[in-house]
Amino acid sequence: MSSKLNWLLQNTMPGSMVLQSWLTKNGISPSLANKYMHSGWLQKLRAGVYVRSGRDPQWSDAVLCLQNQFGVSVHLAGLTSLTWQGRSHYLHLTHQAIWLCVKDKASLPKWFKEFPNVEWVLIYNQKLTVHDEKYLSEVDIKGERLKTSIPELAAYEIANAVPGSLSFEHAAELFQGLVNLSPRKVEGLLRASRAVQTNRLYLFLAEHYDHAWVKRIDKTHIDLGAGKRQIVTGGKLDQKYQITVPERFISKRISYG
Repeated sequence: MSSKLNWLLQNTMPGSMVLQSWLTKNGISPSLANKYMHSGWLQKLRAGVYVRSGRDPQWSDAVLCLQNQFGVSVHLAGLTSLTWQGRSHYLHLTHQAIWLCVKDKASLPKWFKEFPNVEWVLIYNQKLTVHDEKYLSEVDIKGERLKTSIPELAAYEIANAVPGSLSFEHAAELFQGLVNLSPRKVEGLLRASRAVQTNRLYLFLAEHYDHAWVKRIDKTHIDLGAGKRQIVTGGKLDQKYQITVPERFISKRISYG
């Protein structure tokens, strides 16, 4: 076995997506990749994109390829992050919605956008100025390590998605289970956020479920803005955070100092 083929087999797994640009950087020319394809080691998906033979690529292979070969800073976010860290009981169906945070609104390749049986929910956290690695972790998916939001950041991404990509009720169900977040990390995130509505909703939901950690957050330097924000059409106004929410959440409102 040649040293280059040996390198390929050691640095990929069956089902791994492989870009020709990455192969070229590592000494495997298009003609050599074509040879590996005809020998059955690689399968061609489209121009410049291969998959290591052995199994069909999954959405996680596409994300890993984006992270490691395409040079784009991305991480699993929001609902997907909570699901893979055991914080959500919602199961993905055959047609999967995968939440992905893309740093700096980087342009994603066509092969990624058109990956079959996946709905990519792309978020950008543009109003969040913190990019500390302490807010990212890793999860094991089919033997590969993918970057993901820690629960504190995933909760922010959930709140930020209401009401666009996620309903208020769904977000509330997810927040109900977030009983052991770090108040220090939550406070750091919200202090770095310029998304007034997101900040208000994050705190509102935490207080609604009487999570102990929210009582340890100093809100002095969190931007809560001014004026009312309509989150739910036809909802009731929460007097403390000046956001409209479903009426049943007002009736159970707990008073905080």
